[in-house]
Amino acid sequence: MTDRVYPSAKPAAAAANPAFPATKAQLYGATRPTYRPQPHHRRRSKRGCCCTFCFWLILTVLVLLLLIGIAGTVFYLLYRPHRPTFTVTSLKLSYLNLTASSTLNSRFDVTVSATNPNKKILFAYDPTSISILSGDVDVGDGTVPAFLHGKKNTTLIKTSIVSTGSALQSDDASRLKSSMKNKNGLPLKVNLETKVKAKMGKLKTPKVRIRVSCDGIRVNLPSGKKPATASTSNAKCNVDVRFKIWKWTV
Repeated sequence: MTDRVYPSAKPAAAAANPAFPATKAQLYGATRPTYRPQPHHRRRSKRGCCCTFCFWLILTVLVLLLLIGIAGTVFYLLYRPHRPTFTVTSLKLSYLNLTASSTLNSRFDVTVSATNPNKKILFAYDPTSISILSGDVDVGDGTVPAFLHGKKNTTLIKTSIVSTGSALQSDDASRLKSSMKNKNGLPLKVNLETKVKAKMGKLKTPKVRIRVSCDGIRVNLPSGKKPATASTSNAKCNVDVRFKIWKWTV
């Protein structure tokens, strides 16, 4: 029997990585630098700037309102301001004639009492315009000179209002004729308009426009040369402060 001879050494193992040419992908991967993420810088949006501006604007307005409120409180505690009051104490009608051609002639003598209740504030009035109305019909206009209204003082404003040859519209003339026939007397209203500023020592306020409306006055037409005295016991006067903002009066 023939003996088999086994090889004494194992055959050389095949190369694990045969030498093949490198592909393009391998070459690109070898030369490409390692990726390193960069920090992300966020751009400040316009919306964020707008919100910041609105925040500071609102904060500034609130601070200003707070300062104005504090100043107003201090002013009130120091001076205790009150509006002046007005009362129609006397009104006399000498004549009131309305012609067929709607021409009006009239004469009124009016006394208005103005009271300043303040202890530390006086008022300086510009010339005051006075108008007398019956319903919506203007039956007389006049002007009172400027005057100074002292502290805790009552001033009597006296004036004569004469209207000569005033032409009325046909509708106004018809309404006035109807009112003149009223058995309870002719209803009248006295309006005063002027500008006034307050003085507190060396401190002066800007001028503001005020309107005084006195309603509830009635007078009978005079029958002779003696003037007719109006009833003013039910007269009430309201004082309205009017501010002018741009072209509008409030």
